[in-house]
Amino acid sequence: MKPINEAHVAAPGLAVVEVAAADDETALAVQELLAARCAIAPADRTTREPGEPGVRLRCFLDLRQQPDV
Repeated sequence: MKPINEAHVAAPGLAVVEVAAADDETALAVQELLAARCAIAPADRTTREPGEPGVRLRCFLDLRQQPDV
């Protein structure tokens, strides 16, 4: 995964969340739970690290805004 950019956490209320899960469905379900509570820039796919178990997903949260529901 690319490093977290300063702009991603430049102000209070901005956060980067990295999810580690056993499978794609679990990681994407966690992302959906977050999206129900705050505005996010969702990931469109998970990533796998060779030799490591499971998948990873990174999404960006903006707690200052309401979710797009």
